[in-house]
Amino acid sequence: MSAPLSAGTKLGRYEIRSLLGAGGMGEVYLAWDTELDRTVAIKILPENLAGDQQRLRRFVQEAKAASALNHPQILTIHEIGTVGHTPFIASEFIEGDTLRPRISVGMKLAEVLDVAIQTVGALAAAHAAGIIHRDIKPENIMIRRDGYIKVLDFGLAKLSEFASTDTQAVTRIMIDTREGVVMGTARYMSPEQAAGEKVDARSDLWSLGVVIYEMVSGQTPFVARTAPETLALVLQKEPAPLKHYMNEVPAELERIVAKALTKDRDERYQTAKDLLVDLRNFKRKLELDAEIDRTVSPELRGSSATSSGRSTSATRLDVGNSPSSAEYIVSGLRTHKFATALAAGVLVLGVIGLLLYRHAGGSDVAIESIAVLPFQNRSSESDTEYLSDGLAESLIYRLSQLPHLKVSPTSSVFRYKGKEVDPIKAGEELDVNAVLSGRIVQRGENLTISAELVDVRYNKLLWGEQYERKTSELLQTQRDIAREIVDKLKLKVSGEEQGLTKHYTENNDAYQLYLKGRFYWNKRNPEAMHKSLDYYQQAIDRDPNFALAYSGLADTYALLGGPEAGGDMSPNEALPKAKVAALKALEIDEALAEPHVSLGHVKCFYDRDWVGAEREYKRAIELNPNYPTAHHWYAVFLSNNPARKVEALAEIRRALELEPLSLPINAWYGRILAWGGQLDRAIEELRKTVELDPSFLLARYRLGHAYAEKGMYDEAIAQFTEVLKQSPNNPAGLSGLGLVYAMSGKREQALKTIDELGALSKNRFVPPGQIAIIYTALGDKDKAFAYLEDGNREHDLNLMRLKADPRFQPLQSDPRFDDLVRRVGIPLP
Repeated sequence: MSAPLSAGTKLGRYEIRSLLGAGGMGEVYLAWDTELDRTVAIKILPENLAGDQQRLRRFVQEAKAASALNHPQILTIHEIGTVGHTPFIASEFIEGDTLRPRISVGMKLAEVLDVAIQTVGALAAAHAAGIIHRDIKPENIMIRRDGYIKVLDFGLAKLSEFASTDTQAVTRIMIDTREGVVMGTARYMSPEQAAGEKVDARSDLWSLGVVIYEMVSGQTPFVARTAPETLALVLQKEPAPLKHYMNEVPAELERIVAKALTKDRDERYQTAKDLLVDLRNFKRKLELDAEIDRTVSPELRGSSATSSGRSTSATRLDVGNSPSSAEYIVSGLRTHKFATALAAGVLVLGVIGLLLYRHAGGSDVAIESIAVLPFQNRSSESDTEYLSDGLAESLIYRLSQLPHLKVSPTSSVFRYKGKEVDPIKAGEELDVNAVLSGRIVQRGENLTISAELVDVRYNKLLWGEQYERKTSELLQTQRDIAREIVDKLKLKVSGEEQGLTKHYTENNDAYQLYLKGRFYWNKRNPEAMHKSLDYYQQAIDRDPNFALAYSGLADTYALLGGPEAGGDMSPNEALPKAKVAALKALEIDEALAEPHVSLGHVKCFYDRDWVGAEREYKRAIELNPNYPTAHHWYAVFLSNNPARKVEALAEIRRALELEPLSLPINAWYGRILAWGGQLDRAIEELRKTVELDPSFLLARYRLGHAYAEKGMYDEAIAQFTEVLKQSPNNPAGLSGLGLVYAMSGKREQALKTIDELGALSKNRFVPPGQIAIIYTALGDKDKAFAYLEDGNREHDLNLMRLKADPRFQPLQSDPRFDDLVRRVGIPLP
């Protein structure tokens, strides 16, 4: 395709409107998506280059890298396709300019920080996905009309190892990660890129440091006539301090840029998150200083700074020529202007106090914690309980996204469900500053929702509202309530706190079906969980892009594939379905913590990919540090490795801090204590969990095993018998009973229990590992290993615990044990 495409040309469903630009890697066109009625950008590889396999690989590389990412500051890829012999990428169309013209006219410090913070946020997401950009520069940073940043062109991203060269570009020398090859744009290359060494995420941080340097000073730190000369400077010279180009450079800005541009990458910022923290802290400090300077009278601010005679480009940052108020106090003391300086100091302290009060909210003291009580269901219609439960749970979920607000977890507040509760008393019991309570009435399609927010400390009504809505408006009503709570508490909602502003679905029917799915999932029994699957699927049918519904599917299949947790499906059937659902959720919204946890579970117990599993758990915690299930399931993962039992205990305790009344978390806390040799403490904690809810069978099952390991066989039998009384033919209860019989010398009764498990396995999944445990206690190693081999084929979760579970200890001296551990994939010391 030697000539640019003309307007009206069709590429599949896309109609070309105009040429936007062209470069070595292709042409970019403005186009119209005729199916979805939206404007898009189309990037194509011209026919005269499409035959070049090397360029084609790079073109596809860019597409795959960008489409693997889902982040508000990263260009969204809609489709990768080919028409005839022409490959193309369809992406969102960004109305705006690259950073380059903005730099050329000069930028204020606030603009510099805004661009830097948004860009490093995008890099943090890419690095977490294992993708390195490799070509961060102003041309690859777009600024929309509303100031929103989009990072473009992941064409150099490291998704696979392949060599490539580009002899046509003067300032660009391309290669892969193998030593001796260079890839990037010379002025923005890191020293390791310039030297052709293997690069990592820290190389992107260097390049961003160059961009920040350029936004501040108007030029890059390393400039020469040719690319090789520029690379030599990158490798050999130190950048000039920013103060050489401008006046009054904030010391913290100088430090941040200098650290980003440290040649030794071990001394540089190690992660994008580290750089992000420093930039945000610096921005907050500037905002506070600016507020103080606006409040302090001009005569107390001090005289203007004297010009240094250097470049007048200092004004481009709009930093101001006077020192901060705090600096003025010090200078006043030094020049003996004691009275004036003292007055300024008192005034500044007063202003700081006022600012802190303003940020605290409308109460006398900041609202730092809140509990959302279950909404009282005053409806006469049946099957409306999901509405009251779902509304409270959704508000808890959204408010929990705010990093500086402690929100009582669902397990703590739902003990008040169905009761007439005094909000003040509940708030004192939950140890929170504020309580939200409410009522919901449904009459046909009409909803009446009342809500009140009370400051517990002062018995003061902060806000109250009644909503008369249709059931079709439930989704928007829930958002309105969350927003009004935040407004009343005067909590600052920033770009990183997207839980309140994020719209997971616009389809109210899908939302209500999702609430029903959550309602039944919380019951944690097989019948209810199968119902939740049906509701989640119906929600997805209404809105195929509803990420939370896919996440619900993943969570449910993960539990159904774990018989100890109440599941009744084979892991071979359930866990692949959990994986598909989790991956789909992440395809829609990579920044959602929940599906990362489910995917970690699958990677551990089905894929046997320990490294990948841990990466998913850590990503979930990074996205939402206050998500209890992430810490809980990560603790379960860590507990499989005896060498990491201390870490496992720390994670499960963190989960308990976040959700102290969660029955599953408490049950696993007991198990991890027991595996760590703290049997007495485990029994104590598990007894408390059973007391919280005697019908929660997992706690009884764990307590029974703790008693058995302690040699308290009668107590153990009592627990397993109660499990079977509440849930007849429960495999966990039967296998536990069989184990106690074997350990206590009741061989015939143990063998009878094994026969019962065998008969039960004809109708439902029975974990072979549980039968192997009984044979191990009976001393029959051959049959134990035979069942373990069956368990390995079935992906029985027990197999991943061979090294950690003390019940398998008698097998460890057998040569077959290490061989099995190796084939299962458990990391060896």
